[in-house]
Amino acid sequence: MRFDAGAEEEFEAACELLVARLARWADERGMPVDGLMAEEALDYRHRATADGRLGLWEPQHVEELLLSWLPEQVTELPGEEHADAPGTLRALLRYLHAAQLADPRGPALQDSLAAVDAAAERYPAAMADRTRWGLAKFWVMTAAGQGVDVLDDAALQLFTERARDGEVAYDERALDEILGRRLTGRALSGAARAEPQLPVVLPQDDELRRRAEASAVVAQLRGLAEWAGRDGRVVTAAGRLRMADARELVDTLRTGDEVEGVRSSADLPRLGLLVEWAKKARLVRVAKGRMYAVAKARPVLADPLQLWLRAFEACFELRQALIGTRSDWHVESMLFDVYEDVLEDVLNTLYSLPYPMPWPQLRDSVHLVYRAGFRMDGGSEARQRMWFEHADRDLRTVLDVLADLGAIERDRGMADPVFLTVDPLAVDADTDADATAIAGGELRAGVPSELAELLGIADAVAEPAARKRARARREELTAGPVELVRLTELGTRAVRQRLLAAGRDAPLVGELVHAPAAGLLGVLAEDYPPDATRVELDGWLSARGERDAALRQLTEAVRSMSFRTRAQAMLEVLLTALPDGEGERLLRGLRGDAWLAPLALSTLAHHELLSPEDMTDAEHLMVLAEGLLQLVELAGGGEGAEEMLRAQGPEARDAVAVVLESAHPDRSGLEELGRLAARAL
Repeated sequence: MRFDAGAEEEFEAACELLVARLARWADERGMPVDGLMAEEALDYRHRATADGRLGLWEPQHVEELLLSWLPEQVTELPGEEHADAPGTLRALLRYLHAAQLADPRGPALQDSLAAVDAAAERYPAAMADRTRWGLAKFWVMTAAGQGVDVLDDAALQLFTERARDGEVAYDERALDEILGRRLTGRALSGAARAEPQLPVVLPQDDELRRRAEASAVVAQLRGLAEWAGRDGRVVTAAGRLRMADARELVDTLRTGDEVEGVRSSADLPRLGLLVEWAKKARLVRVAKGRMYAVAKARPVLADPLQLWLRAFEACFELRQALIGTRSDWHVESMLFDVYEDVLEDVLNTLYSLPYPMPWPQLRDSVHLVYRAGFRMDGGSEARQRMWFEHADRDLRTVLDVLADLGAIERDRGMADPVFLTVDPLAVDADTDADATAIAGGELRAGVPSELAELLGIADAVAEPAARKRARARREELTAGPVELVRLTELGTRAVRQRLLAAGRDAPLVGELVHAPAAGLLGVLAEDYPPDATRVELDGWLSARGERDAALRQLTEAVRSMSFRTRAQAMLEVLLTALPDGEGERLLRGLRGDAWLAPLALSTLAHHELLSPEDMTDAEHLMVLAEGLLQLVELAGGGEGAEEMLRAQGPEARDAVAVVLESAHPDRSGLEELGRLAARAL
């Protein structure tokens, strides 16, 4: 139910299989389904969303599909019968829940259906709105509207030439909007898939609230708001604190600013930052010559966790206060121009990493962003070194503030060996070496995946200068202790909140405790690494009391799963995640189960816990049949499966003939296999 952005063949096979099963299921219930619209819905979730989860449909996904993606992608020519996209989406959502493919972390079925009903009213107008069309659709519809037979290649080519020569009338306003959407990255077809994140473990909010209360920044921001009060304090014409008030606040808030000989509050950097921070966090405001505490912020000021989170969010608006110049004699560093993007990507890259990030790795990763985004050929090597050092100082300033807030922690120690393994910067350009895969994302060429996605530089790795920099970084990492950076639990909580708001998948250990058995096993099989799987499964079992009854729920979920490849993946979770050999004993006990035996045998054999000599002839045949049925699924069924069987030649014919006589319990699956083989062979 999720595929990597580059796994197009696998996704298309799964899409074909899902749509075929959906059509069959809907037909049995008298529900109309348009296959093209169902494919478009799955295509949208795979290609145009950050997480790519086919089984999770939040209201915003429903609205975006019906009101943006379909108007942009689907061309409905005049005179054609228009497909019922909302009706097809309703059927798809019902099927995902009925087939136990819906992500348990998503909304209830009724909530998703209500979202469809709400968007369906606006769907016809959205489809007719030319400003929502894609570029290809715009010109096809323009041609059709002028009587061109768009199914005639020659006629369409002639229209294209006339349009290129300026001889075709068209809606200029709509075209400008379409082009603007493409140029600004607002077109859904240009959306980038985000790297999946590892599950994280977080304390309860009460514990995080206690830690937030201990933050000196939280105390200072609250103190500043209390000082301003409801009646406000007089400020200068420029909106700054009066010097007498500034001296009082430096002492009260313990900012550490040196006030001796200072004549303007603008020259108190720490206090100035706090004031700007409080403004950006919407805790204080300046109006009519006075600084007031914001009345609506009172509940936030009373809750240390919410105040901390508000302060964290405001960090993204502190570019000028943190690293902006204060005189005409200086210029901003390269970081200034890409501040918000780099800050977000650095934090996302630190998120869920099992090891602290070495400063040299983080620094050089951000350097790659500068090299990709700024012209470097206009300066000498010494000047370029100065530019990078300036940007590094600014990045350290930002990290200092995050550390003061309590979002990150810094230490010194040896870099984990995982940062020293495969590095594409150190290999030849024509090799196909992958970068080090690190939990929470890939570091390609030492670039956090977030940064690589941002500027499309994940593969810019080969020039000699880059290899030289990579070797220098490796030497720096191995020479001795280095600065290590990692998110705190408060920082992790805040970044996770941002990831979820952006539509990213950010699993939290423990969030599946109330999930149905099939939903639990599906998510664990697809998204969770082994350690987190064991913790999550143990928590789910413990929450249900009687262990044997809970295990029966899990095996029944496998039994009711109609997709055999998914069912086997669910069984593998039980085999590998249950403690002390319990999983192996469970699967061995299923060898005599009339329905689950082929899956259990295949799983045990795959993990080399069952040798061919340990199986009976009947079991051998069931395993062979199971393998063929799963291959048919993986090929997408239909033409894909026929092509797969045809490629095997006579061997496939013999194997199919044998397994059709086996005791495999999935008789309907075997019948379909027989039909496919008859057509293919």
